[in-house]
Order: sequence, then structure tokens, then C-alpha cells
Amino acid sequence: MNEQHSSLKKVLKSSAKMSSATFISRVLGLVREQAMAAVFGASGLTDAFLVAYRVPNLLRDLFAEGAFSSAFVPVFTEALQVGEKEARRLLWSLCIILLSITGVLSLLMIAFAAELVGLFTDQAFSNDPAKFALTVTLVRIMAPFLGLVSLAALFMGALNSLKIFFMPALAPAFFNIVMILSILVFPNLFKEQGWPAIFGLGVGVVIGGVVQLAVQLPLIFIKKFGPLGPVRLWTKHTRKVVNRVGIGTIGIAANQINLLVTTILATGTVVGAVSWLTYAFRLFQFPVGILSVSIAGSNLVHFSAAWKKGERERAREILQTSYALSWLVIMPALALLFALAQESMYLIFERGAFSGMDTKMSTMALKYYLLGLPFYGVYKIFAPTFFAIDKPKIPIILSLVTVAFNICFCVFFIKAHGFKVLALGTSLSMFINTLGQALFLRKYLELPINFYINYKIIKVVLAASMTFMVTSYLRDAYFNYNDIWIIKILSFSGIGAFGAGVYVLALALFGEYKTLKNVFRRKN
Repeated sequence: MNEQHSSLKKVLKSSAKMSSATFISRVLGLVREQAMAAVFGASGLTDAFLVAYRVPNLLRDLFAEGAFSSAFVPVFTEALQVGEKEARRLLWSLCIILLSITGVLSLLMIAFAAELVGLFTDQAFSNDPAKFALTVTLVRIMAPFLGLVSLAALFMGALNSLKIFFMPALAPAFFNIVMILSILVFPNLFKEQGWPAIFGLGVGVVIGGVVQLAVQLPLIFIKKFGPLGPVRLWTKHTRKVVNRVGIGTIGIAANQINLLVTTILATGTVVGAVSWLTYAFRLFQFPVGILSVSIAGSNLVHFSAAWKKGERERAREILQTSYALSWLVIMPALALLFALAQESMYLIFERGAFSGMDTKMSTMALKYYLLGLPFYGVYKIFAPTFFAIDKPKIPIILSLVTVAFNICFCVFFIKAHGFKVLALGTSLSMFINTLGQALFLRKYLELPINFYINYKIIKVVLAASMTFMVTSYLRDAYFNYNDIWIIKILSFSGIGAFGAGVYVLALALFGEYKTLKNVFRRKN
């Protein structure tokens, strides 16, 4: 019991640091989306920017938050056990390798921007010469972002392994601040020079990437992890990371094919579909980024450290704590956001060029995305765990299977049901992927069935269901779209706060008082 409490305390402490920083970043991210919606709405311009932004993101999952981070953190932890000099050499050899590869890829993106845009869009999109040319130029402007965000993710992984969580998690907030300023200032400046206003967003992405990278560098040097000569690019640990990323490339390629197909399908439905899906996904990512990503990052660091030391039982305890904590915090977020989906979209985005129809369409997409929220949270914890236990092929195989399912599902149903099928397909494929990961982890870690389904999880689901019902009733009774703005904000906040209170009270009545006490006293 003491070990369980210690595991909870460790995961909670580091998760809390990451969550608080990520909360700031996500709030600023919503402000960024609000600004973009107000200035540009859900239009052909935003579709062009979002399609172009997805091109450097084609490889972002490989070199930044995805396969690279999952491969790097366990190996860096292993190198730290050998000695700090070994870890420093690994960090900077990978920095050089990343910079070289992403630099070449950025040049290729610039050279083949037109072909990439043609690949990412439907024929109807390509038949609009002005929008197509605009998107091609935006791709060329934003190409360097790949290298910047990849290096930022490398330093974030290193700092997390050194048990520094707050500042790396806060780094994306600086990116969002730059983007907000870019949306408010650059469009008019570009228009005055005779250039399209949307170019300001592309420039903002690159400047934001520079700032996101730069704010982490001082901590690297403060921890005395600056460059150490002589540089050895191909060491045992470097080779291990590269090999794992190489395996991860297959899964990333599958995910990007999935993204490619869904983007093509979205551009082939109606104008604004790409934007509606993007705004909905941004709001969906708000709880994922604050809660799931923070818990997953904390779990990877602590689980990897225990596993590399041979403390298998300790590692399983940490994983179980992270899994239970994910359900505990994600389920009330799902209940509240699903009940208040349209009100959230309305209050956050509906102003300026963003119309009531945009709110309605985005809300529809959001609800379908939310169906997969609990599984997305668990996936974020499980997927990197396979890299820590040296079984990186499993999540890759599962990615291939679920991507194939998602593509088939979307292609089959989109004609009859429209763009919302793309959001539903994402949720269903995430459920299948997470289920497969759970089965394999049960085999490799020898986990009992009550690891996944137990009374604590059932209580959490029941409490969240009560929260949804009460929140929905209060929404219908007390939220009025005709009230003045401040009254709408206050009623929305009051309904959400009351719903959250119902969740806490229900859990306490179900006998989970000690769990709640540990969460609220996480800093002690």
C-alpha cells in the first residue's frame, strides 16, 4: 500500500507540473483559435492554411512528439545510468542528426510543395488555382517548422528525463503567444504590402517554432548538459534510438496515410469541412493535452526508470497508477464537454467571421471526437510503454490495422453521412487500437484482468454518467443564448462547476474519498 501511495505521489507530482504548464499552453491555444476564427472564420483561407500546416506535420509525429520521443526517453534514461557524459553525447549527437535530416526534408518540402498539396487535397481543391497557389506558398513558408519543433521535442524529452517538467511543458505556450500576435498584427502588415493576409500565420508558425526551441535551451545548460566533445554520432545508444525510430516510421507512415486520406475526403465534401474538423479537434485536444499527455509523459519517465533498473513490480505499479489516474480525470472532462459541446463552441469561437452554422457543424464533429476521449488518454500512456519494454513493433502493427479500418470506414460512409464520419472513424479506430494494446500489455507484463476493469473504474464511469445527466439538465434549464455576454459566461461556468462538484461528490459517496484526497493533496 505504501508503494502504491508512493507511485501515485510521484506520478501526480510530475503530472501536476506538466498539467499546470500545459493548461496555460492550451488556454493560449484556444485563444489562438478564437483569434483565427474571428479574423478568418471557417473559409477557403483557413482551409488553405490548415492544409499547408499539415504538410510539415506529415513528419512531425516521427521527429517530434510521436515515435522519436517514445524511443528517445527510455534510451536517454539508460544512458544516464551509464553516466552524464554518455547522456550528453547522446543528446547532442541526436541533435546533429535531427537537424541534418529535418533540414534536408524541409528543402524537399519547399521544392515539391505543389506536388505535396496536390497529394493532400481533393480534385475540387486543386481546381481552384488561387487557393491552390496560396497553399503551396504557405507550405514553403512553414517548411522550417519541422526542424524547429523536432529539436524542441528532443530537449523536452531530455529535460523530462532529468525530472524537469514545468518549463518544457510551458514551451508550447510561447509558440501560441507568438501565433496570437501574428494573427492580430501580421495580416494587416502583409495586406499593406500587397500580399495575402493569411501569409502572416505562416510566418508566425516559424517564429513561434524558434521561440519554443529557444526557451528550453537555458535549462539544458543550467543542468550542465551542453555540447560535449568529441562528437560521436554513431554510438550504441544513438544506434538504438535510430533503430527504434526506424521501426516507428512504419506506424507513423500509416498514421500519415490516414491523415492524407481523411484530408482528401474532407476537402471533397463542403467548403469549411477541414476547418470545422480542425476547430473541433482543437477543443477535443484541450483535455487530452492538459490531462492525458501530462500523465503519459510522467508515466514514461518513471516507468522507464523503474524498468531499466529491473524493478518490474514497481514499473507495473506506476503503469497501473497512471492508467487509473487517466480514467479518473478524463471521464469528468468527457461528461462536461459532451454536455456543453455546443455552448463551448459558441462561447469560444462564434464571433467575427465564425457563424452560427460554423458552430453547429463544429459541434457535431466535436461530439464524435469526444466518443474516443477516454481511449485516446489510455493510448497516450500505453503506446510509449512498448518502447520502454523493448517491444516497439506491437504499437506499429496495431497502427497499421486501425488505420486500415479507419480509411475503409470513412471511405464507405462519407458519401451518405458527410464529413462527421471522419471524426467518428477517428474515435472508433482509437478504441480498437487501445484494446489491442491492452491485450498485448497483459501478455508481456503479466497483468490481471482487474488491472483494466475494476470497481474503481466502474465507480468513475458511474460518477461521470451522473455528471453528464445533471449538467445536461442544468444546461437546458439555465443557459440562455439571448442573455448578455457576461451572464452567459457566468451561467456556463456555474453549470460546469456544479457538474464537476457532482462528480467529486459521487466518487466520495462511492467510497473513493482517499483517492480524491491524494489527488487534491498531490503537492505534499
